[in-house]
Amino acid sequence: MYTLYGTDESGSCMIEIALQRCAVPWHRVDASSWQDGEGSDALARINPLKQIPTLVTPNGQVLTESAAILIHLGLEYPKSELLAGDRAQILRGLLYIAANCYSAIGIIDYPQRWLGNADEVQQALLVSGTRRYLHQAWVVFADQFADQLFTPGNVPNALGIMAAAVSRWDDAREVLGNLAPGFAQSLERVDADPVVAPVFARHWPQWKVS
Repeated sequence: MYTLYGTDESGSCMIEIALQRCAVPWHRVDASSWQDGEGSDALARINPLKQIPTLVTPNGQVLTESAAILIHLGLEYPKSELLAGDRAQILRGLLYIAANCYSAIGIIDYPQRWLGNADEVQQALLVSGTRRYLHQAWVVFADQFADQLFTPGNVPNALGIMAAAVSRWDDAREVLGNLAPGFAQSLERVDADPVVAPVFARHWPQWKVS
């Protein structure tokens, strides 16, 4: 059985969806770097950064980094179709989100990790500048990867799942709705997928799609 360390409203939602698509047994341990408890203590023992999602395979291998986990599952379980489509562009897109979007969100959420004891004005400047970069990165993503979110059978692939999840933070969907409305509609199609929708609803019960 797979063990997934994560919590609601986090990137662990992507791996929950992927594990369901792979039709494998799994369970989630509630844990994160911002929570105290047995789950977070257990997470720290296998991932000192306490980053989520962290996935432990049935043979005890520890996997971190959302893009890497999605790629591994897609390769391990090809019938899941997580990597179905133009694989080169799917892999490129997954790494694009990890490098440009996910990393920016970390700076926005925790500016003190980069600035130390800097005052609130400096932290606010870093946050606002990073958010501008994040939104521009999403607009570029929309231009580059609009046709790569679904399998040939019109099911969200790993890139569609990751894009729909990570774009839920820091007003990215609102920006895309204004600047790339067609792409925003594609993300809503991912949201509505029968496997994706209940997971997102559990993680973000108050979410309202415009």
